[in-house]
Amino acid sequence: MFILHSLLKGFKEDFAHSRKGDERSNWFIYSIIAIIIPFTSSKTSNLLRSLQTLFGFNIGTLSVRRYYTFMGSPKLPWDKLWKRLWTLIPNPLTDGKLITVLDDCINPKVGKKIFACHRFFDHAAKANQAKYPWSQNIVVVGLLKVIKGRWAFLPMAFLFYHLKKDLENKTLLVGKKEVKFNSKFEQATEMLIKIATHFENVDILTVTDSWFGNNGLWKLLREKIGDRIHIISRLRVNANLFDLPQNTIGVGRPKKYGVKLGNAKQLAWLFGKYLTKEYTVNLYGRMMTVIAYEKICMMKTLKCQVKVVWIFRDNQWVALFSTDISLSAEKIIEYYGARWKIEAGFKELKRDIGSADTQTRTPFAVINHLNFCLMATALTWIYADKIEKAPSRRHAITGRRHFAFSDIRRCIAKVALDDNFNRVFPVPNKTMINSIVDTLLRIVA
Repeated sequence: MFILHSLLKGFKEDFAHSRKGDERSNWFIYSIIAIIIPFTSSKTSNLLRSLQTLFGFNIGTLSVRRYYTFMGSPKLPWDKLWKRLWTLIPNPLTDGKLITVLDDCINPKVGKKIFACHRFFDHAAKANQAKYPWSQNIVVVGLLKVIKGRWAFLPMAFLFYHLKKDLENKTLLVGKKEVKFNSKFEQATEMLIKIATHFENVDILTVTDSWFGNNGLWKLLREKIGDRIHIISRLRVNANLFDLPQNTIGVGRPKKYGVKLGNAKQLAWLFGKYLTKEYTVNLYGRMMTVIAYEKICMMKTLKCQVKVVWIFRDNQWVALFSTDISLSAEKIIEYYGARWKIEAGFKELKRDIGSADTQTRTPFAVINHLNFCLMATALTWIYADKIEKAPSRRHAITGRRHFAFSDIRRCIAKVALDDNFNRVFPVPNKTMINSIVDTLLRIVA
């Protein structure tokens, strides 16, 4: 209980010290907890029902209207709240670096007047699914961190991506501010600048998939943040690689690139036959032996040196690259393997937390709801990092020995539904609840 209290009490300071400010801070804390507790999805109506049923809020007709106004309010101080959450992360560095991960996801919706919804292409759509679903496209930056022996993804910032053609055809307003088009590279850079400003004098390593791993992102990051940021990504099969330039004395400027070695596919078959060796890597939660080859090359697309690692398995191969050439091959493979946690995080966010279920429509209601969901996800992992022992896995699965996201939510539910928690965060006008119903609901949660 004291761990959860220490995590949440600081958020009260970011709200105004007034009657309305105290009410909003109380609703904010209990809404976060209601999202975390595995009782129902995070629709606003369900959150209101959870506050009333689980925590004993006395909500009349007027308060219902005020709570919906709160969930769609433009005055919630999200910038302050997110910066406070970043300070709550215990030991955010891994091997002296801040390991961030970047990707975007599709959030399908039903209503036609929902903010930030467009017809986005879904590259992961199955045969029986629409290729261009009506959905939101969300660009997310998060932290990769080892928690109790397993890698975890902690969301840190997000932005809605809007199609340029849709913004040109009509004016989209958030409050009184017009939405301007920004590419996904510009949005990612904007979020990483905020993180880099908060974590001063810290080297930042951003892990991305091959879509983001190119000069479109790399050039912006170097211009805005400088030498302390690097990226790890997957190398495309047709990416040409060059040898390091040889120091020769002659007329003219020194060469930037050496002899052209070939593309990633050609070099994979060349190196895969003779030069590979075994590496022991912490991959997917266990130590694994990987056959790989590493080489420092030049890339004309990024205009810098990169360390390329080819990983082989039977007749298949994958090439990764890192702009930080001081990293070992083992670390490059491990960090890129941890990138999959953001994909698992998207599933937790949309299905477990329930961000895909809500049908809120107005801009501030949509933005606030996703902020609530992402912050609840991050706080869940921070809580797991602070507790003394790792929670036990409720549903055993062959080959998986680490705890799951749902196991942490059950631990938080047990603490938050304790009577002593209400004494730490008093519930205004608490009603008396039938003890039998209360007990049943707590068991379900």
